[in-house]
Amino acid sequence: MIDLQAALRFRRLGTITIIAVYLVILAGGIVRASGAGMGCPDWPTCFGQWVPPTDESQLPINYHEIYAQRGYQNTQFNPVKTWTEYANRLVGVTIGFFIFLTAWSSRIYLKTDKTVFYLAISAFLLVGFQGWLGSTVVASNLKPIMITLHMLLALFIVALLIYTIARSQRNLISQVDISLLPEKFKTVLTIAMGLSLIQVALGTQVREAVDVIANQQGLERQYWREAFPIIFYVHRSFSSIILFTNLWLVWKLYQSIDRNSFIFRLGIVLVGIIVTAILAGVSLDRLGMPVIAQPIHLLMANLIFGTQFLLFICISYSSETRLQTKF
Repeated sequence: MIDLQAALRFRRLGTITIIAVYLVILAGGIVRASGAGMGCPDWPTCFGQWVPPTDESQLPINYHEIYAQRGYQNTQFNPVKTWTEYANRLVGVTIGFFIFLTAWSSRIYLKTDKTVFYLAISAFLLVGFQGWLGSTVVASNLKPIMITLHMLLALFIVALLIYTIARSQRNLISQVDISLLPEKFKTVLTIAMGLSLIQVALGTQVREAVDVIANQQGLERQYWREAFPIIFYVHRSFSSIILFTNLWLVWKLYQSIDRNSFIFRLGIVLVGIIVTAILAGVSLDRLGMPVIAQPIHLLMANLIFGTQFLLFICISYSSETRLQTKF
């Protein structure tokens, strides 16, 4: 038997870790939207220092030539961008500690559910790989494909953590009565998750197009939209399909699930996240690509899939209880 207090501590620590990973995703979005990705042209140090400078006078006089020889042309020190990127790295290191603590705490499940322990260890190892991938992103001089891979791995790590924590609370989750939900609910939810992944892929392509427009065409932000490719309009229109599919899911939860249950509340949160994502997208489309809207839009996209995935796990565990009750 698992000590209930230890299980509760593991759930809380895991939840904090998941929130922290989302903060890393938000920080990465801020870095990308603000153009601070090369604020630190080296890794793991920043301009050769563990604590970056605050003024250009603290750097060697010939630092432009030094970094040009390393393949980073036109390196220009900007304290705001440098410290934005440095803060992003600090947040990433903090996540490493949180995930290590989560993995260490998961040892209490070795006797009852070893899978929880192995999943937590896997997440910890993947975070280490993510750190290496982050250094590769810098070394590639922010190639769009490397940034995309970096983001997708973060999405996978979050999903892995969500499954780990949910599995550790399996007995508690399975107590929710979902007997009134239609049989096709889980199928539609699976489709909704697939649609979200497609939307993320489309959004990634839009983001890469924006990078090209910003770096090669030299247009000011308010004119970027005029140069967007057709994939932007596909991405924009696809959001309506996402919205209505998830509204159907939440409507069925409203009709069939206890309003005080965790699963019902999760559905309400899902709708709120989707609406926020759409509003952020509309502001990008209609308000000249405001910097603040980009990381919010990215964060909401990641939260949508994470919430759907958690809902899927909860429904799956509760379905097992429903089947056992029938037989």
